[in-house]
Amino acid sequence: MKKLLFGALVIAAATFAATPCGAQTLDMDPLPVEKVSADSLMKHIVELGSEYYEGRLAATRGHERALRYASRVMEGYGLKDIELQQFPIECNEVESAVFDVYTPGSKEKRTFTLGNEFCCAGMTGRGYVDAQMVFVGYGVSHSAYDEYKGVDAQGKIVVVLTGLPEWLPASVGEHFVTLRDKARVAERHGAIGLLAVNTSAGCLPTEVQARVYCGELPHMGTFPMLQLTLDCGRELLTTEREDLDAAMAGIASERKPHSFALFKHAAVDVNTRYRADAPTYNLLGMIEGSDRTMKNEIVVVGASLDGAGLQGETCLFPSADVNASGVAAVLETARILSLAPYRPKRSILFVLFSGGQQQWRGSRAFLLGYDKLKHVEAFVNVQNVGSGDSLMVLGDGSYPALWQVARSHDTMPSRRLMALPLEKTSPRGDARAFDQMRIPSIVITTKGGLRHNNVPSDIWENIDSDILAKAARLTMETVAELSDGRYQGRSPQSKGYRYGLIEY
Repeated sequence: MKKLLFGALVIAAATFAATPCGAQTLDMDPLPVEKVSADSLMKHIVELGSEYYEGRLAATRGHERALRYASRVMEGYGLKDIELQQFPIECNEVESAVFDVYTPGSKEKRTFTLGNEFCCAGMTGRGYVDAQMVFVGYGVSHSAYDEYKGVDAQGKIVVVLTGLPEWLPASVGEHFVTLRDKARVAERHGAIGLLAVNTSAGCLPTEVQARVYCGELPHMGTFPMLQLTLDCGRELLTTEREDLDAAMAGIASERKPHSFALFKHAAVDVNTRYRADAPTYNLLGMIEGSDRTMKNEIVVVGASLDGAGLQGETCLFPSADVNASGVAAVLETARILSLAPYRPKRSILFVLFSGGQQQWRGSRAFLLGYDKLKHVEAFVNVQNVGSGDSLMVLGDGSYPALWQVARSHDTMPSRRLMALPLEKTSPRGDARAFDQMRIPSIVITTKGGLRHNNVPSDIWENIDSDILAKAARLTMETVAELSDGRYQGRSPQSKGYRYGLIEY
């Protein structure tokens, strides 16, 4: 790891005293803390969501700028042992992309706009292709269900739908989930490019949506992959043998392929800078505990700092809710607890992970490289807390005692109305790897959020500052209680586990 030395950033706020939950047996003084500041929270989100940070794609200039900003904030709050933890990640920077559609023999050409009507798949290949298009549904080619049967994809550009039919057996569909899965199948059938029409229910038909993670390696370096809005896909199939909505409805009702060649041709030109093992970093900072013995026990609180990035010069994914909101809540927790005159007994480690957009690789890298792992007693993950109708805490099914700490703070008078899960939940996101190590973990997030998940409209103006402040307050109070010595969390057995059973 590398030590960071950056200038200080000082932010002031008013104070009040909060009383942590008394469900445990030890008699201890409450932790005096400052109030959560909506201004402080929004300051971080406005900053990190600005064009200067270029969407914070892991291993890019924008992400490194975000690391510098966050480290200056941590130093300003007085955190100690601020370090960078380096690990390799796949990185593909889209420098330009052009997408035209035309009908042979016609002088008319339709040019679609990067960022408005299409974007590139995160791990698209580069190059220029110009060919007839072929629609092959969800791009499945299996003995039980073959959408390539009866169509010629050789030398063509394949048009597919994202996702899979709900009725398709998992044993079949698991091979055709990601865009790379679909692209490899298309390439085996002789195709030279892929156009994926976004069918995500959480995305408007007019919105482009980034997918940084496209499936596992190897990289398809000369196979362009674009992701189109639903409306763009509809336009492609207009005046063709079947329109898009009719084809989708037919597949759903008849449970059989609706594949056909289009009259239209497409010309795609993509330029990228690809690196298979680009260096990226997790950022760590510590508040050391005050108790001579218990300071060796660590509570980790973290969030993913990286976002969906920038494509070309104008297709920006600001990534304000996903996940500058979680980062802001973690930094606000650091601010409040670092200013408290009563220091916690356990040490608190604040971690901003990279690689959240790529199956949360940063949390796995942290567990592989952190030399005090056996001292970690609990992990609190904060993700996507800038929108939604209520707070939600995941992990009650796996770690009910830890989950109850958060729940107890939410049930105090005049607090937050946390949504209770309909069924028992497990940790997700960055907390999954901690869970696999049997480190008690919860995820603080929201119910009904993610309206702007990896789309250009994920800007600070669309952040709900009220629910953000509630999430930050719940995070701070939960971490404060976990660190004051009452919580008895991790089992002695789990402290003997070695991280490495998880694929990385």
